[in-house]
Amino acid sequence: MLPPAQRPADVLRALAPGTRVVVRYRVEGGFTDALGELTAVDHAEAVIATRRGPAKIPLAVIVAAKEVPPPPPARRPRV
Repeated sequence: MLPPAQRPADVLRALAPGTRVVVRYRVEGGFTDALGELTAVDHAEAVIATRRGPAKIPLAVIVAAKEVPPPPPARRPRV
């Protein structure tokens, strides 16, 4: 028998600030993702520093969260 899955909020709370994460959460009409560095997590929300700026996501709407590896290095420009 498999152990029970961790709740996404528990996964986020176990990670150190600055960890790169992806978070899937409910929005009207479906789901969306936030990818970036975990800035903070408290009893009500998680804050992810994304390319578009900070995303404040209520823990109640998060359906999945995990740590992800760092982004690949930037490619050299073509000549």
